[in-house]
Amino acid sequence: MKSLIFFCLFFLSFFIFSQEKFSREVSFITDNDLYVSTAKDRYYTSGFFLSYRYLSKTKKENQEKKIFEWLIGHEMYTPYKSIVKSINAHDRPFASYLYGSFGINRIYKKNTTLNTTLQIGIVGPNAFGEELQNFIHNIYGFKEAIGWKFQIKNAFGFNFNTNYNQFLVKDPSNHYDLSWINSVKLGTVYTNISSGFYARLGFKPLAKIINSIAFKTNLNDKNTNFERAIESFLYIKPLVRYALYDTTIQGSFLKTTSEVTKELVPLVFHLEVGLKFTANRFHFGYIFHYNSNKSKNLRRDNGNKYGTISVNYLLD
Repeated sequence: MKSLIFFCLFFLSFFIFSQEKFSREVSFITDNDLYVSTAKDRYYTSGFFLSYRYLSKTKKENQEKKIFEWLIGHEMYTPYKSIVKSINAHDRPFASYLYGSFGINRIYKKNTTLNTTLQIGIVGPNAFGEELQNFIHNIYGFKEAIGWKFQIKNAFGFNFNTNYNQFLVKDPSNHYDLSWINSVKLGTVYTNISSGFYARLGFKPLAKIINSIAFKTNLNDKNTNFERAIESFLYIKPLVRYALYDTTIQGSFLKTTSEVTKELVPLVFHLEVGLKFTANRFHFGYIFHYNSNKSKNLRRDNGNKYGTISVNYLLD
């Protein structure tokens, strides 16, 4: 009986907390196709992202708050399987992208956000894609990846990305809402534009998009008008993206010696379905992704699927 009482108290303390304000956050996000299937290992196959976010002490009069973010990221791509030996069987190039970024998320009082990010990094062998994939394969007991010697060659990565989000409508109970989301990427790695919708279905009343883990706007201090919200919701995010350039598929225009390059599919449909929730100082997420083909003449032409797991922790 004592152990049952202890468990209940521990469980409740994990999900119930006083109204506090936290102005800093660290997060770890990992993408992998293993999170949706242990039998698939292809195309966008892995991503790791470590970030530190903190609230700015200054803001404009029309802003609710402003948040800065430093991030280290790594993205990895392979053909339809990572053990392809013949260069002729590579239906898309091996490629990896290692970068650092700095972003500013401007949260406006009219339920809109504008996020701008500058990325600087490297595409190619110096991004250590081969080493990282073989390290992951050793953990899971998979075969060693073959074919990285034909990966996209080393090239400088520089990208400017921006995201604009606008709240649209909610139901009277505030358990469902809809926002319009848009993004533009311009640079030597990715150049594309996308637009879509973000629909949330809450297990409890939803936090505003300017104070929600959904849009990375949940940080607060004594100068903001919000406190930390308890959140738990499902969401769906359909997007249409038009791509003009993708170094990981076409090779870099800064260095045209890559042995395997492919033709880009400009119009891509991307769908996210996920669950996010807060728990004491933590918030967690699991997301299922599907996108239609990004490259022409793929052996698996029914799109690509992968999963995301995110862990975030608030700091004083």
